[in-house]
Amino acid sequence: MTDAAQDRRRRPPPGDELASLHEVLQSWYSRNRRDLPWRRSREPYLVWVSEVMLQQTTVKVATPYFEAFVRRFPTLQALAEEPEDEVLAAWSGLGYYHRARNLHRGAQHVAERHGGRFPKTLEAALAVPGVGLYSASAILSIAYDQPLPVVDGNVRRVLSRLNALAGPEYRREGPFYNLAEEILDRRRPGSWNQALMELGATVCTPRKPACPACPVRDRCRALARGIVDQLPEGKARRATVDVTVAAALVQRDDQILLVKRPEGRLLGKMWEIPQTPLEPQDEIDLPRELEERYGLRIEPGPLVVRARHAITHRRIRIEGYRARLKSAPPSDPDRFRWATAEEISSLPVSSMTRKLLRGLDSPQLPLEI
Repeated sequence: MTDAAQDRRRRPPPGDELASLHEVLQSWYSRNRRDLPWRRSREPYLVWVSEVMLQQTTVKVATPYFEAFVRRFPTLQALAEEPEDEVLAAWSGLGYYHRARNLHRGAQHVAERHGGRFPKTLEAALAVPGVGLYSASAILSIAYDQPLPVVDGNVRRVLSRLNALAGPEYRREGPFYNLAEEILDRRRPGSWNQALMELGATVCTPRKPACPACPVRDRCRALARGIVDQLPEGKARRATVDVTVAAALVQRDDQILLVKRPEGRLLGKMWEIPQTPLEPQDEIDLPRELEERYGLRIEPGPLVVRARHAITHRRIRIEGYRARLKSAPPSDPDRFRWATAEEISSLPVSSMTRKLLRGLDSPQLPLEI
């Protein structure tokens, strides 16, 4: 393709054509948008919570968590005043717990510096801990109708196909933000951004897009060229790593022993079953590993739980062994605790730990995986 053709392809539609695009897509969105709980209000706090939850989480999974979370913390001030452990417990099972910590720290920042109301300027929004360009633009455009474009995976896919964008430069976010800025409906930026995201989520999907139902199919260059399934061009993916985790299930009457992970990005400060990751060539030596990691002296018993889990690029095989303590755990309530099933339900506990505990109630050991 010549440079002139490249320039023509990047150029935004002329005024009348752009106005028509706005009208078509906005009308489609008003008729077809899903009734999602965070769309029933333009309260910036609720928009913020939804945007954080929807990062790396599907709408189907996020919806019940959103409804429970805002019942527990109905206002930004209520969230800011709660201790972090309570916030993590409410987030428990949703994964990517750094999102909950950032949301909590951000709420405290807004409560202290903005009177509990999310700021209205991009500069102030970007100063909120955990809020980046995408989140700030989404919150400000949806809650306050600030004329700011958003680019998530759905928007990127729609723009890529509409304009048949291919090549190394379109494997970065910058060109998509530029294009999103050029075609932004500045009269109704909030609904426009949501319309683009909704189109990508429900019609212009990654696989088997519903092109016949698309309101802008007549404008789609990828469809005209028969290359819809080839766009957007993918980024290089990080290789998946297989990990085996061995865990010790230590019970005392109706309680089970939990340990708290050290602070860190991945599941930091979450409660979990005492466990250790193993390299593929390692023999399972739970007594030695758990004594080194936690100071626990245990005697392992039979394998009683087997499960699978995935975190980021890790594919995890979990093996849970019944175990008994040879001596009492170290006296440190901040690191060790005995908990009943009811108590665990209100603690910040990872999905992987929940799978181990559910496996204890299974009548038989799952087949080898």
